[in-house]
Amino acid sequence: MPIISDKKKREKILALLETAYWMEIETVMNYISASVNLDGVLAEEIKKSLAADIPAEIAHAQQFARRIKTLSGIVPGSLGFKATQRFLQPPKKTTDVVSIIKGVIAAELGAIEHYNRIIKECDGVDYVTQDIAITILTDEQEHLREFEGFLKEYEER
Repeated sequence: MPIISDKKKREKILALLETAYWMEIETVMNYISASVNLDGVLAEEIKKSLAADIPAEIAHAQQFARRIKTLSGIVPGSLGFKATQRFLQPPKKTTDVVSIIKGVIAAELGAIEHYNRIIKECDGVDYVTQDIAITILTDEQEHLREFEGFLKEYEER
C-alpha cells in the first residue's frame, strides 16, 4: 500500500518533487560552469561561494530523489531532463560577475517559490515531504540573502 493512498494527490506531489529534483540538478550544472568560467579578481569570491554550494545542491537533489522513491515513484534519468535556467548560462564576457549573481538570485527565487508550492500541497497529507521542503527552503533563503548581499556590493562599484 502506498504511503499516500490518494493516487491523484500522490502523483501531484511526485510531479512537484521531480521538478524540484531537476531544478537542483540544473543548478549544480550551472554553478559548476560559473565557478570555473568566471575570470578576474572580482569573480573570486563568487566562484568560491558557488563551488562551496555545489555539494549542498547535490544533497538537495538526493533528498528529493530518495523521497520520490519512498513515495513509490521512479527517479528519472538524464533523458527526462529539460533545461530551464536561461538566466544562469555562461556570459559571453567571462568577467561579467553581475549577470551570474543575478542568475543565482533568479534560481533561488524560483526554488523558493517551488518549495513553497510543495509545502502547501503536502499540508495535512505528507508531513515528511513537507518537512524536507521546509528544511531545503531554509538553505535556499540563506543562499538568496547571501547573493543579494553580493549584488549590492557589486552594483556599488
